[in-house]
Formats: sequence, C-alpha cells, structure tokens
Amino acid sequence: MKRFLPILKWLPNYGKSSFRGDLIAGLTVGMMLIPQGMAYAMLAGLEPIYGLYASITPLIVYAIFGTSRQLAVGPVAMVSLLVSASIASLGITEPSEYVAAALLLSFMIGAIQFLLGVIRAGFLVNFLSHPVISGFTSAAALIIGLNQLKHLFGISIKKTHYVHQILIDTAKNLGDLNAYALAIGAVAIALIILLKKINRSIPGPLVAVTLGIVVVSSFQLDASGVKIVGTIPEGLPSFQIPNLEWSLIERLMPMAVTISLIAFMESIAVAKAIQKKHKDYRVDANQELIGLGLANIAGSFFQAFPSTGGFSRTAVNDQAGAKTGMAAIISAILIALSLLFLTPLFYYLPKAILASIIMVAVFGLIDIQEVKHLWKTDRHDLVLLLITFVATLALGIENGILLGVGLSVLLIILKTTRPHYAILGKLPSTGVYRNVKRFTDAEIDPEILIFRFDARLYFANVQYFTDSIFEEIERKGDALKLIVVDTESINDIDSSGMHALVDLKSSLDDRNIQMYFTSVKGPVRDKMSQAEFTEILGESHFRLRIQEAIDAYRETTANGSVVIDENALQHDD
Repeated sequence: MKRFLPILKWLPNYGKSSFRGDLIAGLTVGMMLIPQGMAYAMLAGLEPIYGLYASITPLIVYAIFGTSRQLAVGPVAMVSLLVSASIASLGITEPSEYVAAALLLSFMIGAIQFLLGVIRAGFLVNFLSHPVISGFTSAAALIIGLNQLKHLFGISIKKTHYVHQILIDTAKNLGDLNAYALAIGAVAIALIILLKKINRSIPGPLVAVTLGIVVVSSFQLDASGVKIVGTIPEGLPSFQIPNLEWSLIERLMPMAVTISLIAFMESIAVAKAIQKKHKDYRVDANQELIGLGLANIAGSFFQAFPSTGGFSRTAVNDQAGAKTGMAAIISAILIALSLLFLTPLFYYLPKAILASIIMVAVFGLIDIQEVKHLWKTDRHDLVLLLITFVATLALGIENGILLGVGLSVLLIILKTTRPHYAILGKLPSTGVYRNVKRFTDAEIDPEILIFRFDARLYFANVQYFTDSIFEEIERKGDALKLIVVDTESINDIDSSGMHALVDLKSSLDDRNIQMYFTSVKGPVRDKMSQAEFTEILGESHFRLRIQEAIDAYRETTANGSVVIDENALQHDD
C-alpha cells in the first residue's frame, strides 16, 4: 500500500516537529501561488480565477500519490504557455469553449501520465533531448513574454505566437501607451527581481500584487485606463465532468502527449534535485507519473487547467522548511480560504502586475547558460538548440515543439544507427590496446586490423557496422591478413547482426583474411552459439584478450595448424 499511496510512508508517524516546518512552508508557497496562479491562468488564455482553481485539487491529490515531499505542484509558466499554444492552434476563441478545451486537455494529460506510470514507461521522457527542449523553451518564453507587452503598456494588440508580428503591432500602437500601467509594471518587475535576490523565500509576486492593488484603488487609476482584473467569482470550484468530445480529443492529442512529457521532465528534474538534500525518502519516476497524472485528472473535474511541479515554488518550499506533503495540503487550504473570503480584495489588481509576474517567470526560462555550455562542449547539440529556437520563433510555438520532438527522435536514430567505433593499436612495451586517434604513439601492424564497435549490434546499425569494417579494410590494403573484432562494448546482438557476421566471415574468407573475436559477453556468446556462428567461425577464434587473439593467429600461421588453448578461449558469463 505504501508503494501506491506514498502518503502512508510519512503520515502515520507525523508529528509536531514536521508540522512547524510544513506550516511555514505551506503558508509561504500558498501566498506565492495566489498571484502566480492568477498570472499563469492569464498566460494560458484563461480568466485569473482558474489559476486559483488549479491550485487546490492537484496539490492535495499529489500530496497523497506523489513521492517527493517538497515538490510544489500547481500552475507553471511552461505548461501554461503550452496550453495557450495548443488551444490557440485550434482556432477556439469563444470563452466557454476555450475553458472546456483547457479542462479536457488537463484530463488528457493526466490520463497519459497515469498510463505511462502504470506501464512503467517513465523512460520515454528521454526521447526529448535537453538541447532541443532548451531551445524551444527559450523561444517560447520570449514569445510569451513579449505577448505581455499589451498589458504592460496598456495597449490593445492581437495575440499571436510570432515575434515579428508582436513587435510590429506593439510599435503601431505605442501612441496609445498608458504611462500608469507601464510604471506599475516596471516597478513590479524590478521589485520581484530585487526581492528574489535578497531572499527567495520572500513572496515577491504577492508583495507586488498587494502594492499594485493599493496604488490602483487609492488613486482610482482604473479610471485612467489601467486595466484591472475586476470581479472574481467567490467560492470553491464546482464539480464538472470534462467535455470528452472525440473530435476535440483527436485534435488535442499531439500536444497533450508533448505537454505530458515536458511537464513530467520539469517536475522530475526539480524533484530529484531537491531529494538529493534529503535522505529519508526516494523519488520514484513511475510513481511520480501516477501522482501527477491523478492530480491532473482530478483537477480537470474541478475546473483546473494542467499543472505540474514548479522550480521556483519547490525551491521556496524546501527553503521554508517543508518536511512532507502536508505543506502542499496547507497551501491548498490557504487558496481555498482565499476563494471563499478574499476574492473581493483582488478587484483592483492591475493586469500590468500579472504581466510583470509572467515576464519575470518566463524570461527566467531563457537558457543562456546552456548555449555557453554547449559552445564549449558539444557544437552538434548547440546546432540542434539553435534550430529549435529559430524554428519556434519563425513557425510558432506549436510547430516549434513538434519540430523539437522530431529533432529529438532524429538525434536518437542518428546516434543509434551511426555509433562510435575505434581502430585500436598496441601501446609501446605493453599488451594494452587503445584507440589510435587518442593515443598517437600506439603501434599499428599493417597486417592486423583491430576493430572495436561501441554499441549493441542490431538491425538499425548493422549496415554501418559492415560498411565501417570494409572502409577500414580498404585503408589497410592488400597487406591485411587478420581482423580482430573487440566486442567489449557490444552487449546485445539480434538476428540481423548475426546474418551480418556470417556474411562478413564469408567475404573475409574470399579475401584470405582471418577473423577473431575478443571479450565477447556471455549473452552475446549464447546468441552466437544458438545461431551456430561459433561453429562457423571456429571455437579457437574466440579469445579473452586482443593480445591472445593475435598470438593465436601468429602461432597458427607459423605452424600451419590451429592450436587450441582451453584456458585462453572466451568463456565469459
């Protein structure tokens, strides 16, 4: 039961020592979540109230089923902007239909995550490479951040996911700029950044919201054109079954799958990072999928748009002293009390404040450090990052993420079909053989080719394996008499690989070139025996070490017969 209900691991022994830290952390994160939730709802294209709805049910459900005790679940910038992109791509503009689509998307994302967790398929997140996600995230953050200029400047511009269109429309409407809105937003941005630098546990967004409400209500700036949130419905979210319309499900499915994986990536990354600081529990990736999935499914029945674990709130939650999931439950209770009694206080909340919160959050997603890191370490991954970044800016968020997923899959295919291989040479005065490209003093015998293939041998790379060997044979020329295949890095082989080895043996026989195998792992050797390749090649052509294979070849050619030393043959487990 503890495996499926992680709350049972800490709740039975829950005491006062844990409650104090959870109470402080829960109240702190709850205060952060009120303005953030409202801002991220607006970022998702929804009314601010839905951000508060999304900050109740998902938090409680995750506290029951999630394995991280500090992860702060709720609306986050990344998922919110993806929700906006997904629904906008369908051309839905009518408010009630937009809300229905957002709730359906939450249900679908939750169902996908739950299913992946049940079948223990958390590994699928690896199909999204970090450089591609970084490129997409940076571009999407730039797009969404610039989309907030209409609220920051107090002007009316058409919502779009194309940067050039945003900048053009903003320039055209600058004559209508509202100086009060700009001043409020600019001060809020500076205040949030400053408070974050002073102490991350200070709820900067809440401070900005409070000051914004006081200033606008005191000076009646709404009468001067400063746009405010206005009336927010009181009361807890009502129970509603999502609109499970099949045609809409089909249209949302590609983005639902993508958001499911990206949301899980963001959540599991921060959960594992925080867990390293705590030794009293472990984060289970598949149970995290189940917990996040159930949180989104349950949330969709209580008017919550998609949510996941967030970086900033989780860090604050941990720093404030959270010990268990009770902190999240306390945050949810605070949000619920706010919905019941405090919504009138948000009437004069200027939208410029919410825009400033969004801009600070999303511009923090622009990953300049990753670009610098890849410039030094991996230029190929840097190219992938830049391609995704430019494509997202030029083609829009939806097409950008689809291209990013395609590039990630393509990268996996390229790396598995064209793995690394090395030609080995003997280090002077030793029996050790190493890559000749890295060890320039390695000795190379013109009669011998030592080939090491650093991947499993299967249908997708077997042609590359064969082509690479024959390229090296051509480089050696007519002097070549022996090929030693070092299989130290080959941990599996399929039927296509076996056929390729048989064909290779036949081709080498025609050229009077002998072939030996070294360091064959037990499971691979078993498959070779089952396919009768061991018999075809000959038991004596399997050796433990490269030097033993070369010595056996030389002894054979010198004596004209095969000498079998049972102790030198390959007998790995």
